[in-house]
Amino acid sequence: MQCRLYLITPPSLDLDSFPDLLDKTLAAGDVACLQLRLKQADETPVADALILQAAETLLPIAHKHDVSLLLNDRPDLALTAGVDGVHIGQDDTPYAEARQILGQDAIIGVTCHDSRHLAMVAGEEGADYVAFGAFFPTSTKTSSTQATPELLTWWQETTELPCVAIGGITTENAPTLVKAGADFLAVSGGVWGYAHGAEEAVRAFNTLFVSTDES
Repeated sequence: MQCRLYLITPPSLDLDSFPDLLDKTLAAGDVACLQLRLKQADETPVADALILQAAETLLPIAHKHDVSLLLNDRPDLALTAGVDGVHIGQDDTPYAEARQILGQDAIIGVTCHDSRHLAMVAGEEGADYVAFGAFFPTSTKTSSTQATPELLTWWQETTELPCVAIGGITTENAPTLVKAGADFLAVSGGVWGYAHGAEEAVRAFNTLFVSTDES
């Protein structure tokens, strides 16, 4: 399976201008899913009403481009918003509870940091994917764990369950993770902060996936 882009929204966004940018960005190339992750400067979430408003605005744009929309942390809000699923961390709603809230058809992914044990547990419980990281320093969030590419290779050799690599990923450092076995690369700043614009970033990542897959 060729690696695909897993796009994460900027931690704050302007709902007047961002939808148009998102539409153009998703039109620029293949994106598997979009995670809505809104945080204040101190890492605390924004108000529920703002998350729901953003989800309502972005969902039709994502679906227009066949992109799944996931919410970060909150299965309860994901249910209310009618999005495609949720991404949960180890300190968020437990997987079993999230599945009970959202039902069997929802996509539920689980952060597993740099832990093989947490990943195995998430897989056994029924998660749709596991996320490993952070692989590189990131300005989007504070990470206490450092994952290595070898973890992705081990996971690919161990199970069929997809894995997502996250944390400071750019077009420059991505090839290492693709070659190691990442099924998806979760990227935020590496797209929205790309020097030539977000659309070009999506094109660059997709070109990279093809070339790395062929090499």
